Amino acid sequence: MMSQQMQQQGYFGEFGGSFVPPELQEVMNYLSEQFYKFKDDPEFNEELRYYLREYVGRESPLTYAERLSDIWGGAKIYLKREDLNHTGAHKINNAIGQILLAKRMGAKRIIAETGAGQHGVATATACAMFDMECVIYMGAEDTRRQALNVFRMELLGATVVPVSKGQGRLKDAVDEALNDLVKNYQNTFYLLGSAVGPHPFPTMVKHFQSIISDESRRQILEKEGRLPDGVIACVGGGSNAIGAFAHYIDEPTVRLIGVEPDQAPTLTQGVPSVIHGFKCLVLLDEQGEPRKTYSIAAGLDYPGIGPEHSHLKVSGRAEYVTITNEEVLEAFQELSRTEGIIPALESAHAVAYAKKLAPTMRKDQILIVNLSGRGDKDVEQVFQMLKK
Repeated sequence: MMSQQMQQQGYFGEFGGSFVPPELQEVMNYLSEQFYKFKDDPEFNEELRYYLREYVGRESPLTYAERLSDIWGGAKIYLKREDLNHTGAHKINNAIGQILLAKRMGAKRIIAETGAGQHGVATATACAMFDMECVIYMGAEDTRRQALNVFRMELLGATVVPVSKGQGRLKDAVDEALNDLVKNYQNTFYLLGSAVGPHPFPTMVKHFQSIISDESRRQILEKEGRLPDGVIACVGGGSNAIGAFAHYIDEPTVRLIGVEPDQAPTLTQGVPSVIHGFKCLVLLDEQGEPRKTYSIAAGLDYPGIGPEHSHLKVSGRAEYVTITNEEVLEAFQELSRTEGIIPALESAHAVAYAKKLAPTMRKDQILIVNLSGRGDKDVEQVFQMLKK
């Protein structure tokens, strides 16, 4: 395993690091220093636990999907229910952790990027609760696809800035948020939503999202008396997946499986490169620029990936697979009809792969599927797609 010192410098094997202008590096150094100071601080953690319990609604259940398991045959399917969190996704875990850190650092203004809008909603929610100014950058294309989430953010008091540069998607929103931070770092805290970006962001996001696997590990031991045979999560930037994997990384008997859209196959086709101030696997075009990507799930539409996922892929510890839009839409409907749970389109990627994998396994084997979010935000989009 990588040394603690390497991790503290923000490297996972050859991936990670911080490739930013000198003035921004000072901000990253200070953020890193504050994060390591508070992450093990008893008072900080007591406050974090309080809000996760009383506000977010944790811990989230680990639900046995009995009908789905019977229909698919093979492995028993358990769903880690991040869709039941306040705001409807895993994003709130990290938003609460980072805003408590921002509060201690004296920040008055919070900025964030968002793709599907779930991180934007979680950030706006946390800002409303802690009375902080909130600016959310979102690709213009995504504001159209996720109009309901844009309204939710504005309702919560946030300013949503549509970004029309480039493809008008998640990558472009991150570009603008980083530009804002460079200009306004003296009073602004960038609440980054995914396990990407310059150090310490990937380590910090993993820390706050690792509660997912901390809970699921304890829950599966209580329910089944043993660890699962596999954990499956969708991967865009990688925050829900790294949270779902974290407490199993050192358990070699547990397969870790990340599921990507086949039109944004960063981990299956990407090459090592630097994007947004860190090194990871990136999809590049013939000119060596980040390739145009597409996913029906706005939250998975990113040409890079978290550095730890890049390391897990290259080292062989985790497997990464792709799934088609058709398979995702089928899984979205099947989970809804079979278990009465409408998943986010992002999460439906993980469900779709579980549908392929489970029948190849024995009935006494166990799969945990991380249900990273609920599908309210996607129902209208899916309605339009199915109508076509």
